[in-house]
Amino acid sequence: MLCLLVQLAVTCLSLSGQHLFRRRNVAAFAEQPYVFAVEVAADTPVPLTVAPQATFTPQPDAAETDTFLRVEVIRETPEPPSWAGKRVLIYHTHTWEAYEQTDGAPYRETEKWRTKDNSNNVVAVGDALTAALEALGLTVVHDTTAFEPPNLDDAYERSLAMLQRRAEAGESYDLYIDLHRDALSSASTIRRTVTIGGEEVARFMVLIGKGTTGGYTEKPDWEANQLIARRITSSLNGQCEGLARDVKIKTGRFNQHVADRCVLIECGVNTNTLQQVLSGVPYLAQAIADALAGGESSSE
Repeated sequence: MLCLLVQLAVTCLSLSGQHLFRRRNVAAFAEQPYVFAVEVAADTPVPLTVAPQATFTPQPDAAETDTFLRVEVIRETPEPPSWAGKRVLIYHTHTWEAYEQTDGAPYRETEKWRTKDNSNNVVAVGDALTAALEALGLTVVHDTTAFEPPNLDDAYERSLAMLQRRAEAGESYDLYIDLHRDALSSASTIRRTVTIGGEEVARFMVLIGKGTTGGYTEKPDWEANQLIARRITSSLNGQCEGLARDVKIKTGRFNQHVADRCVLIECGVNTNTLQQVLSGVPYLAQAIADALAGGESSSE
């Protein structure tokens, strides 16, 4: 509760004709953002004085008994969230990964579950995540380069070259996100969605690579990357139980050696619709912000 000291000035005339003010101290109590009560204190006639920031304009038709009351309510400026200004890079090594086609959102396939149409593949998810993170106060760079052509098998070499160019240009980020779409067979029993407010929402999974296969000399700090992955996962499941699958640890490197805090996030699976994934993006954005704020997950 905010307590303000204000002054109630009541005009009166002395016998000499000099204007005097009866100044009354008023304690104004505010439950942000409005004053809801006042308490009048001492009542002592004093000569008129005006604070430097105050102005007093006599009303031409006002009677000498007019009362003027000025109450200033000072609002506390909220502290910016601890993630504000954090820098995030989003890119897509498998740029053309796409989702279940629907009558309302058909697309031309490059192959099964893939399309060059960025309004129907994971680039659309990256666009939505960028907007959601920026709305939370983070700074985001979304690289929409298509790394798949000419050959999907060496797409990671091309996305690595992009990451190296950015590092050489002096760019650094608090979080590097390679945004993908997972693939499940029709026989898989893994749940594809959760229900939030009556809406089917795709699930997310964070993947971390150890870099122990492939003959790499440079390996990720996978335990540090796992920490941020667990924070994202914990926040997602805190918002809705089951919204995130368990963090997956694999032996590949996935370019997660380039800097601290590199993750691969699987946004839904091939049999989800794009809308189901987009419905989950606000929750993912909040989870990323929470993770960058440094909150400890319950499992740590």
